[in-house]
Amino acid sequence: MKIGILQCDSTNMDLRTEHGNYPDMFKSSFKSIDKSLEFEIYDIQLSQFPNSFEECDAYLITGSRFSVYDKDKWIQRLEDYVIELNKRKYPLIGICFGHQIVAKALGGKVELASQGWGMGVHKYSKIFSKSWLMPALEDFSLIVSHQDQVTELPEGADLLAESEFCPYASFSIGEHILTFQGHPEFNKSFSKVLINLRKNKLGEVVYETSLKSLKEPIQSEIIIQWITNFLCHAVYSQKN
Repeated sequence: MKIGILQCDSTNMDLRTEHGNYPDMFKSSFKSIDKSLEFEIYDIQLSQFPNSFEECDAYLITGSRFSVYDKDKWIQRLEDYVIELNKRKYPLIGICFGHQIVAKALGGKVELASQGWGMGVHKYSKIFSKSWLMPALEDFSLIVSHQDQVTELPEGADLLAESEFCPYASFSIGEHILTFQGHPEFNKSFSKVLINLRKNKLGEVVYETSLKSLKEPIQSEIIIQWITNFLCHAVYSQKN
């Protein structure tokens, strides 16, 4: 299976030697689950889109420092691309910014969250079960890094996970779309760097709380397994 990574941002050059770029994080995470997976990278900010949908078996939209309601041409083009992928029922994963742009493109709503910054480790409750959500896990924690949130789901979406801070933390549509607000590709070391870089923006309370949260366990590997299970199921369904 080949996954097309629709890259919507890059890590700071100063951090890349130690932490890699965002596609590197995804590739490493998925390869830890299934070494046979292949990847193709498309830099969406440079308008690098697949020449045809069939170039990959599935697509994944990464996080980004930008907002889905910004007016940049690449964001608008990506939104159109999501709409077309949905029409074709092509397997699609959205992470953070990707989660939000899928929601917006398909009729949901995304806004700057009144709750403020979400940083560090956040805990979610799974509220809807699917056959590919294995191994079973009722609550899970992921690293987060976001100001915006989905505040209204697209029509036909199944809400999969929620928290008090982020009511629409994960959703699926049909058998072809799955999204998460959290970052299963991030590790705690990288999260700590982001928290420190944003200390002035976060304010002292959020900064200290976010750093403290990094002591909590995360279930990133299980979430990557869920995504892999989902993609295997979605790709099989799409081709048959």
